[in-house]
This record gives sequence, structure tokens and C-alpha cells, in this order.
Amino acid sequence: MAETTFIHLTDLHVGNPAVPDDHLFSDTSATLARVLEMIATMDQVPSFIVASGDLTNRGDADSYRQLKALMSASGLPVIYALGNHDTRAGFYEGMLGRTSDLDTPYDHQQVMDGVHIITLDTSTPGQIGGTLTAEQFAWLEETLDSHPELPKLIVAHHAPALGDAPPWDHWRTIEFGQSQQLAAQLKGRNILAILSGHIHHDRFSVWHGIPVIVGMGQHAATDILTSGVLRMVEGASFGICTVRRSGLTMALVPLPQTRTELNRYDLSLLRQKQEAALAEATAG
Repeated sequence: MAETTFIHLTDLHVGNPAVPDDHLFSDTSATLARVLEMIATMDQVPSFIVASGDLTNRGDADSYRQLKALMSASGLPVIYALGNHDTRAGFYEGMLGRTSDLDTPYDHQQVMDGVHIITLDTSTPGQIGGTLTAEQFAWLEETLDSHPELPKLIVAHHAPALGDAPPWDHWRTIEFGQSQQLAAQLKGRNILAILSGHIHHDRFSVWHGIPVIVGMGQHAATDILTSGVLRMVEGASFGICTVRRSGLTMALVPLPQTRTELNRYDLSLLRQKQEAALAEATAG
């Protein structure tokens, strides 16, 4: 196959300029505009952009309209996934102009320049962590069987849980049991990688033989040098991806950053919030 170059963005957290948002810690619209300007200078013009979730910060339709206007400057096809900050109804209305089936997970597939891209909606209303339903697993199985001759790229906002036991910080991942099910379902498939976001730092893993690439994104960076608190600092990056017959390469492009502290979260509060949401979902 010929080489294919594309861009990985994540955690754009674009806001509605008309609505103040004290949970938005940087000028994400300006950062995205800068990133798109940088992409436009590339000698090797990318074929498409993957944006792996948390597209907006509030999930309202006007924020998606703002995002759509910003992204139009690239002139490139964009493949969107939804994250925990997104809402399906807001995305469908603001980005797609859709007015029905607004609760349906945004799972979709397309072939781009010889790559079969499968996008999973791991967002779960009211929860921070990611989940997949039985219906989504059934759709994935059918989709994996299509285009058997092509390498496959999985896009999901939440990365799978990497370890052999449920993690204490389970809000960062796809639910553990579902992660195990996903591993079994992807085994033996020609998977180039899983592209994700959510945790706000660049991370590369090999999970059951599959590269799992998480991007820092364009909102803020998690300070992984600290523990006990979730310390958010100034920082952003994006990825330039190249698909060759031998596999996938990811090159990171960091934006200039000072690592100035932007916000702190108590991790115990995040855990309590996610566990309360899980308990409510189970009771329902």
C-alpha cells in the first residue's frame, strides 16, 4: 500500500464564545486555530484529521457550530469521536444538523486512503469513564468483518484498561470487563492502533499486541509527575501519523508551553463522582 499521512487531534474542548465557562482553562479556539495553521504548512499534505473526543467543553450545539467553523479552515475531511464532555444531542444538532435519534451512540466507519477507520462512541451520559454496550460490540464485530483486506484503525475517546485487574482510577478508561471483551474481539485482526484521548497527556502502550496511542490534546496537560491530585498545566500537542505497509508511525508536535498550573482536582472526588454515577446506572 502507498503511504498515508493523517493528523491526530484530541480533547479540543472548544467553547461557545458567547457563554462564559469557568471550567475552560485555556483559549482552546485560539489553540486549535494555531494547530490548523501549523498543519497547513506541512510539506506532506495530510489526507484527513482524526479528532478523538472531548470535541467541546460543554456539549451544547453552538459549541459544535464553533468547532465546525474552525475546522473548515483545514479543508480536510475530519473523523470525529465523542468523549465525556460531549453530548450526542449537541453534536448531532450542531455538527450534523440532525434532529432525530439524538441518544444513539455515534459509532461509524469509513475507508480513507486504504485505511479502514472504525470509530466507537465510549461516552456514557453522566459518567467520566467510558463504556460500550452489547449492541456496540455486535456492531463492532460486523464492522471488523468488512474490508478484510485493509488495515484497521480504532478511534475511541477512552483507551482500554491496560492492566490485569480493574484500575483504581477506572474513570480514565473503558470499563475493565468491557476492555477485556474488546481485547478478545480485536485479537487476530489487522489493527494498526487505537487512537484515544481523555487523560490529557501523551502516552504510548502496547496492549495485547495493539499500539494504544493517547494524545495530550489542545486544552491543558495533566502533570504526570504529581500524584494524589490531578494537576492541570499549560500544554498542548498534536500527532502526525504515517501508515506504511509495515505499520503506523506517530510523530508528536508539541506547542510551546510553560507548564503553568491551570487547575487542580482532588482525585478522591473524581473517584466518588464516577462511582456514584456507576451505582446510579446499575440501580437504573
